[in-house]
Amino acid sequence: MTGDHYFTAEPTIPAQPREVEFSVAGRDYTLASASGVFSATRLDPGTAVLLRKADLPAPDTTGPLLDVGCGFGPITCVLASTAPAATVWAVDVNQRARDLTAANAARVGAARRVRVAAPDDVPADLAFAEIWSNPPIHIGKAELHELLLRWLPRLAPDGVAWLVVARHLGGDSLHRWLVEQGWQVDRHASQKGFRVLRVTR
Repeated sequence: MTGDHYFTAEPTIPAQPREVEFSVAGRDYTLASASGVFSATRLDPGTAVLLRKADLPAPDTTGPLLDVGCGFGPITCVLASTAPAATVWAVDVNQRARDLTAANAARVGAARRVRVAAPDDVPADLAFAEIWSNPPIHIGKAELHELLLRWLPRLAPDGVAWLVVARHLGGDSLHRWLVEQGWQVDRHASQKGFRVLRVTR
């Protein structure tokens, strides 16, 4: 691929600032966004289904939690707000996305509990109680599998991962592939053409 994409490490497109508003679990969010990041103008429909249908962490969850491909940080901010005792790691290859997530964590009062990092900067010995992701399908199947093979093994023994994938972009085939890799996978919900997958060991 050529040009800028949301999975470009250093976007060159001018960062036109904007705000994205949405509500999850009775709380309203207004987050900063900018061009050059994933779903810059709105809460992505898949992310919306994930946050509506997956089981958000309980208030006493301590984590650590992981948001893979955090974009401007909607999942990270919801997790940090829902689980005020947890540390949330927000990972993205895109520097602009990471900067926005850090700013948005401060907006929701969670700056001290959100760790924004490039993938290679996450401590190798860290295991996660929960992993959340609207994974970047458009990087290609091989790259997507590589990404999931990198992060899912970081799940704690009793942990759970929540993924959302559009059915027409391979949600069901990804389900089968995860099972082939030895994961327990439950299609937790389907809505608006998206599959919400609950993944455990």
